[in-house]
Amino acid sequence: MTWLLPEGGTLQFKGLDQPLRILRGLGGGTQGQVFAVELGAPGSGEQLALKWYFPSCIARDPELRARLRQSIGLGAPNGDFLWPLALLEPQEAQPAGFGYLMALRPDGFVGAHLHAGGSLEISLQNVLKACFHLAEGFHQLHLKGLCYKDISLGNLFLEPGSGRILICDNDNVDIDGQGQGSVLGTPGFMAPEVLLGQARPGAASDLFSLAVLLFRLLSRHDPFRGARELAIRCLDEPARRRLYGEEALFIFDPVDAGNRPDPVEHSAALITWPIYPRSLQQLFEQSFGIGLRQPERRTLTGQWKQALARCLDQRQLCPHCGQETFLDPDAERHCWSCGGALPKPIQLQLPHGRVVAAAGNELQPHHVDALAGEAIDQPLALLVPHPSDPSLLGLRNLSQHTWQGQLSNGQQIALEPGRTCNLAPLQRLDSHAGAILVIRP
Repeated sequence: MTWLLPEGGTLQFKGLDQPLRILRGLGGGTQGQVFAVELGAPGSGEQLALKWYFPSCIARDPELRARLRQSIGLGAPNGDFLWPLALLEPQEAQPAGFGYLMALRPDGFVGAHLHAGGSLEISLQNVLKACFHLAEGFHQLHLKGLCYKDISLGNLFLEPGSGRILICDNDNVDIDGQGQGSVLGTPGFMAPEVLLGQARPGAASDLFSLAVLLFRLLSRHDPFRGARELAIRCLDEPARRRLYGEEALFIFDPVDAGNRPDPVEHSAALITWPIYPRSLQQLFEQSFGIGLRQPERRTLTGQWKQALARCLDQRQLCPHCGQETFLDPDAERHCWSCGGALPKPIQLQLPHGRVVAAAGNELQPHHVDALAGEAIDQPLALLVPHPSDPSLLGLRNLSQHTWQGQLSNGQQIALEPGRTCNLAPLQRLDSHAGAILVIRP
């Protein structure tokens, strides 16, 4: 690859007191190239990422510079965005063009396309966490009156071990309803009205693209590629318009079965769809059903957050095969993986919800009233297996407060920060956030 900026070189940019060292090229796309750079003393300066645009990109998007300045002034919606930090223009005539600084992607984050392609080892719990963070990120973006325009797998990084995410390519973000720009979206993720030239990208089309991305993460399949795709000899532009726009039909449409997945070609969709509770499935049916033609009826970011959080709370481990399943009151109690009967689980009742007692499940702040001083992403407690007997569960206090508990024999206990108590004899815990009651079947 021929790099736009000299690897190992030092350049002066307007607004920077010190020269910027171009450490190495990281990659490129249709808009430009991304570099690892260092600002400050060699070897000890701040390392950042710099995106530098192709002249052709600047020429076809005359609003780009103003849009970047606007985003920099507004600031990131939350920490899940690799947000533009500063607009950079060279002091000299060369290199031509401009770019922007952003945080360097930390080690451990990989492209979401690896998971969608089935080549990434990640738990269902962490996939759901990633989906929750996605919904939260775009919830905060829309609250600022902004729209993203190009939500897709290519703009998302995952940390498999935690479910954390990073949303990149934020230079397309604009005020909802303003600006034209050249970006319409990514094929397969674009809302029908944008694909068919009936509307410009905005918050409403973001909701459709978000639903597609969530479906792709949860099912590792495209929501519109079923029997109708197999009937297409060449997926050219007219065929794509029919499949995703004019004749779009959700593969799991509850009324019309004309585009169901093929058992051989689309097996991932058939395996994964039954895993999730009916309440989550219905949100996809809403966005990909009536929401296809009526953008105002699409599932909202807050609805996704609520359903995904509830799904995480309902996570259960099959006692026969150890697979992750989800408690669903509207479905039969059998494991989707091995078919074994699932016992009714112990649950923890909190002020604002119930959590299934399963190893790895967390008691999150959304279960209780917001408390001053609590980090929003910091769980209050964690369910952990006994080190010598995984069938025995304990509850670990992750807060900074000592909790008072009561056992089934009436004994009172104190659960200090970082300590774990046996769940078997526990009846209740009085935490700083409210009472936690143990509900046994």
